[in-house]
Amino acid sequence: MNWEQWKPFYLRIVREMGYSIDGDRRAAQILRALLLEGDEYILREELEAIIRKKAYVFGAGPSLEDALKQFDFSDGTLIAADGATSALLDAGLVPDVIVTDLDGRIPDLRIANDRGSFMAIHAHGDNIDKLTTYVPFFSRILGTCQTDPLDIVYNFGGFTDGDRAAFLAEALGAREIVLIGFDFGDVVGKWSKPSLREHSPVWESKGKKFAFAQELLRWLEKNGKARIDYLRPDP
Repeated sequence: MNWEQWKPFYLRIVREMGYSIDGDRRAAQILRALLLEGDEYILREELEAIIRKKAYVFGAGPSLEDALKQFDFSDGTLIAADGATSALLDAGLVPDVIVTDLDGRIPDLRIANDRGSFMAIHAHGDNIDKLTTYVPFFSRILGTCQTDPLDIVYNFGGFTDGDRAAFLAEALGAREIVLIGFDFGDVVGKWSKPSLREHSPVWESKGKKFAFAQELLRWLEKNGKARIDYLRPDP
């Protein structure tokens, strides 16, 4: 998904969610400056080199824990959406890539990064404080944004960490994308927010995000080159 394809989705999202386009642009510029200052950024070609034809993308839905116990993921690239990183680490797995707006458990993100995970760190108007606080502590960072892309800050499409991870996988060469922990139900997985200790009922804004994520994944299934599959654990 290029910027022109993403732009109509983006304008709907900022309108319906009440986000600031100017805030998003400012966040992208701040992330770019932080990356240049720290010199820990990577270009898309460096991440393309590690993306295998099959990519497993892990969301933070309640089914994630059982899926990690039941299935083997050794034949593909492991891409964790933010808080799902914590569940993977608990299962003894280190993601190859973490897609994050720094809303997950920062200590776990840093552990995974120290163990070799690449970071696709996303800028938006509501996380500027987290960017300035935490970006300097990470290495191997690919910068992403949700507005006009900059030279070293990319926009592959996608809104939430989960669907954005799927768009990233396809843009970087995956031809089969397997989604795990993408439940989109009325329960939010406990890994979604550091403040959650148990799975919780979905709240209004999260429900809206789920709806956009589902719509975008349907677009990707129809228009992308990769085959999209959902992996569901046994009850």
